[in-house]
Amino acid sequence: MVSGRYNIFELPQACQGTVIPGGQPMLLQEGEEVVVTQTLGGSATVQTSMGYLVRINAQDSAALGLTEPVAETVLVDGAPFDMEQVMGQLKNVFDPEIPINVVDLGLIYGCEAQPLEDGTYRIDIKMSMTAPGCGMGDVLKNDAQAEVKLVPGVSDVDVELVWEPPWGQDRMSEAARLQLGMF
Repeated sequence: MVSGRYNIFELPQACQGTVIPGGQPMLLQEGEEVVVTQTLGGSATVQTSMGYLVRINAQDSAALGLTEPVAETVLVDGAPFDMEQVMGQLKNVFDPEIPINVVDLGLIYGCEAQPLEDGTYRIDIKMSMTAPGCGMGDVLKNDAQAEVKLVPGVSDVDVELVWEPPWGQDRMSEAARLQLGMF
């Protein structure tokens, strides 16, 4: 595993990544040197020699040795449903450019649990991006769905990307602002 940020790392094998912020796929080649800029939430963000920022998903990041394998959830099956666990799981989803989770970044505009007939819950999430047209929306949406599905009692997760009201720095938590030196 790579420790710290801004380390040069030679990829031991080719892997698929996603260009930030456009969201286009990019094949990174075996032996290519990248600079690791962030390893949070299991995924890694790297900068290529051509200057592209690229997100590598958690599975590939672990296989490449960039991050530790994502730990199994410590949530207990059979435990009563708890909305705090849903929000806790969303804190495992990180913006690939800004080293802050989507909850503290203020991207979660709404999160509701709908009880289903079988006793499980559907979670409806309204999430925004830091900029309109951000190509990483589907990536973060999929990450949020995967994390929330780990919560005991959750059988379905719907994440809707919303753009109103526009995201602003005022939506960030105090902890996020402190971490980014905005005070």
